[in-house]
Amino acid sequence: QVHLVESGGGLVQPGESLRLSCAASGTAFSIGTMGWYRQAPGKQRELVATISSASSTNYTDSVKGRFTISRDNVKYTVFLQMNSLKPEDTAVYYCNAEFRDLGLRSRDSWGQGTQVTVSS
Repeated sequence: QVHLVESGGGLVQPGESLRLSCAASGTAFSIGTMGWYRQAPGKQRELVATISSASSTNYTDSVKGRFTISRDNVKYTVFLQMNSLKPEDTAVYYCNAEFRDLGLRSRDSWGQGTQVTVSS
């Protein structure tokens, strides 16, 4: 299976930036769309951004123009560059990957989450 590990979270002030990374390891035939989700206290987990294997991207409206998702298909890593951070961006951020296992079955995997706190 595919194991995902996020890194890069932390505490920043409003207007500052963070870059999250998510590295995939394990076994798979291929990795398809990858994405970032977040969950704030008392709220449902929401989609932040996705990127396909061909690098087509989609963003939720609240982060458009501020966040950029990218991927490195050699290092099996997806990134989330977060600029102009706002307090409402505070959440645990989770990485997700869709993949086919060695039997060509469609599956997905989640990372453990990394905390992003934006506070003055």
